[in-house]
Amino acid sequence: MIPLLNTLAVSAADAPAIKPAVELGTPLLLAIAAAGIALLLVLIIRFKVQAFVALLATSILVGVAAQIPLKDIFTVVTNGVGSTMGKVALLIALGAILGRMIEVSGGVQSLATHFTEKLGAKRVAIALTAVGFLVAIPVFFEVGVIVLVPIVYAFAKIANVHPVKFGLPMAGIMLSIHVAVPPHPGIVAGAGVFGADIGLITLISLLICVPLGFLSYWVASIMNRKDYELLPGIKAQVDEFGSKSLIHAGHVGPGAATIAPPRPGLIIFLIAAPIVQILLGTIGTLTLDKKDFWYGVASFVGNPFFALLVAVTLSFFLLAVRRRWSMKETGEIFEDALPPIASILMVVASGGVFGEVLRTSGIGAALSTTLDSLGLPIIVLGFIISLALRAAQGSATVAIVTTTGLLTSAVSAGGYTPAQIAVIVIAIGFGSLGLSHVTDAGFWTVVRYYGLTVSDGLKTWTVLTTILGLAGFVLTYVAWILVGGLAH
Repeated sequence: MIPLLNTLAVSAADAPAIKPAVELGTPLLLAIAAAGIALLLVLIIRFKVQAFVALLATSILVGVAAQIPLKDIFTVVTNGVGSTMGKVALLIALGAILGRMIEVSGGVQSLATHFTEKLGAKRVAIALTAVGFLVAIPVFFEVGVIVLVPIVYAFAKIANVHPVKFGLPMAGIMLSIHVAVPPHPGIVAGAGVFGADIGLITLISLLICVPLGFLSYWVASIMNRKDYELLPGIKAQVDEFGSKSLIHAGHVGPGAATIAPPRPGLIIFLIAAPIVQILLGTIGTLTLDKKDFWYGVASFVGNPFFALLVAVTLSFFLLAVRRRWSMKETGEIFEDALPPIASILMVVASGGVFGEVLRTSGIGAALSTTLDSLGLPIIVLGFIISLALRAAQGSATVAIVTTTGLLTSAVSAGGYTPAQIAVIVIAIGFGSLGLSHVTDAGFWTVVRYYGLTVSDGLKTWTVLTTILGLAGFVLTYVAWILVGGLAH
């Protein structure tokens, strides 16, 4: 599949440029773009059309309205799929496999137990926030919340408190990492659309997410001074948990009945290994001459594809082999990691189509010119557009890929450095963090598993994500100023 996509991307680059049959004026092009986004939101929100289908259909209609020749419409679609998927599909797939291996082995529970024992029962919320930070790097947000729920329930029963007391700060930092740190799909897709450096994005976004972890804990602790209603169904589940849950392997599967969960140090190593590898490669490519042999080595070693492949290989030997999983069982675990990301990959692909249509039609260039006239930095515009799309339709990934598609021409024509482009992508990512409410599947995951009413979910989770999104943007803007100063 991937070789074919890469072939499509290459052939697209070699093909003659596709142009609209009629050159439309800027006002009309912007009106078509606005109508396209409005249609996209109506399809997703009002008619509950799957985001992939809605994006694809809207892209085609926008292309027709913008006078792209009918014979070229599906060439543009193919180009968009190939150029985007060729950059992100492997990253998302390998990241999902690594996260699944850690989840199945009981590594998440091992981390939770370790941090809680080190910090003490009175600092459970701090411990779980730290665990959430680490777990969120390789594990998708909803999966991480669900996997950690037994730990949250067990501590909630011991302390006789609402699960949200422990779960809220943890979930806040997990979502912050999900929208801003590779290999998560939205930020990887945004990087792919802009051609941004994944290593730089990882370095900057992780540095920003550290203070956000402290902020998540502090804001949640203020919110948790109030008592919230615990839904009866969740109360019954919490009552079933006892202290023994804290040392359970956490997974009924290969070897779980006879082998203890992996040591927390091993899980931290598996999570940190690809990050360190990517960062070392990025530092090498930034400091070495491009003609130097070691520049090529650094570029190869630090490539995110290779780094994640190494991490998956390490997880095979350090988790599967050491825990005596059979090749069949390990293969099933690998395969189980892929179906959940199929819809994500389709959304990313259709987002690439949307971006390609905007570029080919001239809408992107028209928008770039108009944005320049507003006098606002592109980083601010990216954040605002992403936040608005997130609030309107719920999906962080859709918000990011749509925003990057809209701003591709502006970024290409802006003469930005690789570091500045990385910061723009991160700002767009944090835009997709705020205003998580009833349109967002993550909102319902938190409300459902923590036993909150919808009203309490809006008062806590929606407010927390918005504060974290704004704070993330402020810190990203500081990074923007710093990298801008270095550029000069």
